[in-house]
Amino acid sequence: MIKVKKHGVILEQTATSFENEGVFNPAVYQDKNTVHLFYRAVRKGNFSCIGYCKLEGPLKVIERLKQPLLIPETSEEFKGIEDPRITKIDDTYYLTYSAYDGINVFGAYATSTDLKKFEKKGIITPKFTFEEYAALITQNYDRIKKSHYLFYELFSRYKISELMKGKIYVWDKNLVFFPKKIDGKLAVLHRLHPSIQLLCFTNPNELTHSFWKDYISNLGNHIVLLPKLKHESSHIGAGCPPIETEKGWLIIYHAAQTTTSGLVYHACAALLDIKNPLKVIGRLKQPLFSPTEDYEQKGNVNNVVFPTGTALFNDELYIYYGAADSCVAVASVDLNKLLFKLLN
Repeated sequence: MIKVKKHGVILEQTATSFENEGVFNPAVYQDKNTVHLFYRAVRKGNFSCIGYCKLEGPLKVIERLKQPLLIPETSEEFKGIEDPRITKIDDTYYLTYSAYDGINVFGAYATSTDLKKFEKKGIITPKFTFEEYAALITQNYDRIKKSHYLFYELFSRYKISELMKGKIYVWDKNLVFFPKKIDGKLAVLHRLHPSIQLLCFTNPNELTHSFWKDYISNLGNHIVLLPKLKHESSHIGAGCPPIETEKGWLIIYHAAQTTTSGLVYHACAALLDIKNPLKVIGRLKQPLFSPTEDYEQKGNVNNVVFPTGTALFNDELYIYYGAADSCVAVASVDLNKLLFKLLN
């Protein structure tokens, strides 16, 4: 069993209007002893934007903006921009987020060169209705987990779009960029329910309708991790940006477990091949950590730990996560011991 230390809550909601319902699921970028947090800020009515604060060391908040850093601006973002992650590639920062219009969720990103001003680049995930997606996914039926097919086929069979009086698109979220290009291409983890897939592209203009049609028709070729363990009985999703180590790409991801009292979200870990991230070389058989503290078990959504960013101080890996969709908390683990466990 790997020893994980929980440091408690470091960021909570305030009375300020844009974050008076919760702050959680932060994107994290470390610059030496400074840690930048770009967190999901929620106001009453479940409308989300991105707030910002700065840490000195892994835990001490020294600066916090009193207004949002990024706000919804398009119809696809009507209900919010949610669950950011951030990665630096060369001289550019890539901030990914989920664009939510109240019904549909798409993956989008923005870029920056100074962490102060961000330029939105728009949605890069596919736009297929459940019916369209179900027709494509059937071509993978013999190569992927049965739940891929059943989840979408049921929506198609019962004509959910007609019942909702509008188009219901497939949700694609949890976009996370790798911190370096792989074979000259940008590499992104994303989640088409219920597994984690790998998307590679040189230019976002490549991500056309026909590109995604081919990609989904061959989804089995792009799956990195399938939910297969007891604590992953519902689904899994990319969490923190991959960490490059001498042993491989370390990924901290989340897993949702179906229980009689609802979903329970866990933090998990796996190790991917450094040259071919589709190859899994290590995976914890148990969660790295789970909701055990009161602030993780009770909140806007109970029983949630949702990891979204990391910082490394000496050999201690600090993992920043949303707790019960209400606050930002931190846990830490010895990086070398975690890597050893993943390989043995």
